[in-house]
Amino acid sequence: MLLPELKLRRDKIRALMAQEGIDAALITCNANLIYTFGRVVSGYLYLPLNAPARLFVKRPSTLEGEHISLIRKPEQLPDLLQECDLPIPHKLMLEGDELPYGEYRRLEACFPDTEVVPCGTTLIRQARSVKTEIEIELFRRSGVAHAKAYSQIPSVYKAGMTDLQFSIEVERLMRLEGCLGIFRVFGRSMEIFMGSVLAGDNAAVPSPYDFALGGKGLDPSLPGGVSGSLLLPGQSVMVDLGGNFYGYMCDMSRVYSIGKLPDEAYAAHQACLDVQAAVAVVVKPGVQCEDLYALAIETVSKAGFADYFMGVEQKAKFIGHGIGLEINEAPVIAPRMKQELEQGMVFALEPKIVLPNIGPVGIENSWVVTMDGVEKLTNCPEEIVEL
Repeated sequence: MLLPELKLRRDKIRALMAQEGIDAALITCNANLIYTFGRVVSGYLYLPLNAPARLFVKRPSTLEGEHISLIRKPEQLPDLLQECDLPIPHKLMLEGDELPYGEYRRLEACFPDTEVVPCGTTLIRQARSVKTEIEIELFRRSGVAHAKAYSQIPSVYKAGMTDLQFSIEVERLMRLEGCLGIFRVFGRSMEIFMGSVLAGDNAAVPSPYDFALGGKGLDPSLPGGVSGSLLLPGQSVMVDLGGNFYGYMCDMSRVYSIGKLPDEAYAAHQACLDVQAAVAVVVKPGVQCEDLYALAIETVSKAGFADYFMGVEQKAKFIGHGIGLEINEAPVIAPRMKQELEQGMVFALEPKIVLPNIGPVGIENSWVVTMDGVEKLTNCPEEIVEL
């Protein structure tokens, strides 16, 4: 990662720290290390307000460079700071919403005379919510690779497949195009593999996870996604795999069908495309997220599909979410979310409908907010493709 890019990201965090009177941050969670250092390490990035950042690394022990020091345990931090001519901070920020309790207390105990505050997660996620030009370019490249993999999906379908067999073949396409496989999610109880392939009524099965659609899953230990059931004529199949090609979670869903679907399915799918079009027209800096959600509900209600919008028995209470180094970042397009969009925010918009005895229809694309509108990052055909 280029040093000017890393400095730009760190300075965004520093600006937020200065507003809170924070002298330094200690960063150790993977996504935040990627953001501030450019890669995952085992260790700590120490980010002072008015001095260069310093990395104290446990593993890999071979990592070398300016402002990099080896460390065995966090209790060494105060002495190492003094060796680097860095003062012990008066107010230190930790990633309070991500660190395990024991690790947080251990780091806190390393600085007995320092005011330690847990707001690191909030401030860093706020900084990450507005992407830099380099981050946006990585999203563009991810969108191209994602679309290339999806364009090959019809070629891997074979009659008599289960949803699991189909999903494995689609996952293979994604990996061959360079998808890293790992799908980072923020939140203690949020888990996912590479995404989900949902067919027929399985798309309506409620999940404990805060996803747009659920799925039974293959085992109660991961209750979401494919169920191992046969793909049958008259069913729709939604492919919603994450496109992590450069560490950034591009998001895209497309719908396929096993033979022809009832007319209702194509009408419902068009209603979702209409929601996408209506929202895309009004997106620009300064628009509040809750207004976009209200517009989506109004559009799908006029089409007559509100009862099946974003689930059946258990409905998702959002139509879009920020994406980045994790799949669920700010902003969230949901009711009562008064956050205003800013230029450089990247989000996934996913209006979806689940029709009983047919399955899921709808669309999901990734978008970046521009100076006066929005740019679509995932570009490939959006109609229902018959397999």
